[in-house]
Amino acid sequence: MEIISLHYPIASSSAVLTAVPKTLAIGHFDGVHRGHQNVIRRAMEAARAAGLEGAIMTFHPHPKEVLGQSGHYTTSLTPLEEKLERFRKLGAQTVYIMNFDLTFAGVTPAEFVDFVLRPLQVKKAVVGFDFTFGAKGAGKPETLWALGEPDIEVEIVDPFMQGGNKVSSTLVREALSEGRPEAAAQLLGEPYLVRGTVVHGEGRGRTIGFPTANIRQDAAFVVPRMGVYAVIAEVDGERQPAVLNIGMKPTFHDKLPEPVMEAHLLDYSGDLYGKPITVRFIAFLRTEKKFGSIDELIAQIRSDAEQARSILAAKNK
Repeated sequence: MEIISLHYPIASSSAVLTAVPKTLAIGHFDGVHRGHQNVIRRAMEAARAAGLEGAIMTFHPHPKEVLGQSGHYTTSLTPLEEKLERFRKLGAQTVYIMNFDLTFAGVTPAEFVDFVLRPLQVKKAVVGFDFTFGAKGAGKPETLWALGEPDIEVEIVDPFMQGGNKVSSTLVREALSEGRPEAAAQLLGEPYLVRGTVVHGEGRGRTIGFPTANIRQDAAFVVPRMGVYAVIAEVDGERQPAVLNIGMKPTFHDKLPEPVMEAHLLDYSGDLYGKPITVRFIAFLRTEKKFGSIDELIAQIRSDAEQARSILAAKNK
């Protein structure tokens, strides 16, 4: 898969000089959830049927971040590197990363079609039903269809429905913020994951018999609701059952600057420091709470570990 970064205007870029006829899926695609997958798969299928290159265009950073409307969009369900990995698995031959800056934010829908899509030799564009483009989101799918005539065919993909609801990044974020990883997994088509590196923490877990891996995120992933989870941790290419806590460790601290993410791998005894780690959220166990003694905490961690092991074993049957 070739990855090409674009800046507007693109008229003299090497991407234009080497462009070949293609079918292009266009969108931000945060989460690459089942609705996004539907759009991308349709574009790849259309490309194969027509003998064209199958490509994807995404935008980075998020438009709302550039336009001062970031809110919770300062974090991502799939930061860029993770998103690219999902695109690769979906069969994209080329991915264009369009730099979303204030200059590009001012591009009109017609300019996007004439000075981005046509120079890239887009013969067919595939977008979701709620796709918007151009300054202030003035362009809609129907706008793209009209502006693309006669040389760019446009396919508008219907919403992907699940349980009577339209699958969306917002629904995924809501599920994670409410501590419902199972619901998020159904929307995503797989468990939600966070990638990071194991760093040194306070070392207290080891002293009470439950060593934990403190996880420093590799990128600004969306962090699920604070609490205790059953997760699958992947280290050195191997997946391990684990129990993970996101929180402020109230038994030991009055207030931390920010929540800490730490995992206890149930069957791992090696040195984790400095290693990359991926955690996949499977089930929410309980909210974080302050314990009256270390013994109470140990008993609860033991119970959490047993519950997590049971849940994860059942998932693997």
